[in-house]
Amino acid sequence: MEQLTDPFARAITYLRVSVTDRCDFRCSYCMDEGTRFLPRADLLSLEELDRLCSVFIGLGVRKLRLTGGEPLLRRNVMSLFRGLSRHLETGALHELTLTTNGSTLAAHAADLAACGVRRVNVSLDSLRADRFRAITRRGDLGAVLAGIAAARTAGLRVKINTVALRGVNEDELIDLARWAGAEGHDLSFIEVMPVGEMPMQDRAATFLSLAEVRARLADHLTLTDLPETTGGPARYVRAAETGQRIGFITPLSHGFCEACNRVRISATGTLFPCLGQEGGTDLRAPLRGSEGDAALTRAIRAAIGRKPRGHDFGYGAGGATGQVGRGMNRTGG
Repeated sequence: MEQLTDPFARAITYLRVSVTDRCDFRCSYCMDEGTRFLPRADLLSLEELDRLCSVFIGLGVRKLRLTGGEPLLRRNVMSLFRGLSRHLETGALHELTLTTNGSTLAAHAADLAACGVRRVNVSLDSLRADRFRAITRRGDLGAVLAGIAAARTAGLRVKINTVALRGVNEDELIDLARWAGAEGHDLSFIEVMPVGEMPMQDRAATFLSLAEVRARLADHLTLTDLPETTGGPARYVRAAETGQRIGFITPLSHGFCEACNRVRISATGTLFPCLGQEGGTDLRAPLRGSEGDAALTRAIRAAIGRKPRGHDFGYGAGGATGQVGRGMNRTGG
């Protein structure tokens, strides 16, 4: 079938799918403490998620990431990984992966590897147990580190995702980079984004430009720019002292929209062509409205045809610009 292409001639080859909005953490920059989760009946079934992902693969998606919330909390989620692995075997899908907070990764790492998953992204914003619990509001650092170790034992490559937060974890970003390098993990730093119904003054106060982070790292590590990409938004450098790649995901200080090749689907079946725009398209109705995929394919193509050039994220003296009200746990990380 004809490759999915947006109005700006960008081929859509990367799909992120939220399998649940539930999470066992309440990270301070991501979710409000009182977040209410959707009724389970509102979520797509695992069979519907498989069908939806398979249609996108037939339309040219080559990289598929399952997200949440916390994806490993979804009951029987490994059956979805096992089902989707058939597309790896045929070569239609080049990569099947996930982003996780790592809290239950130890229990699933070997099964993920058996399903053809070759790497995982793990969110980790601090190596200090008390600070980690404060940021996540309930996370157990020991369980996350055990999950990371289990992933490595299972043969999975691990990339650490760290949100850089001024006044919160900025004093240990260099330590995190050194730790990840010593453990053999790549690392990506991420700027905090104005996504979700949370006080924007708090977000603005903790915003830390990654240009500043890179400058600080360069005082301790020898960094060389790399031309390579994983198909995501990060710009990478190589740290000579550790050999690791360090990525910088800069949606605010240095936009990356010009090469955007990805879209997101929520756990309820809403397609979001852009993380930083409110508009979405319901795919659940055409998915459930017919046993065939023609109506679903038309809805997908129409939605991609409305994909905007980029987002409008920003922080200024007047607060946040481009704020998106839906939370990341509903959008898919």
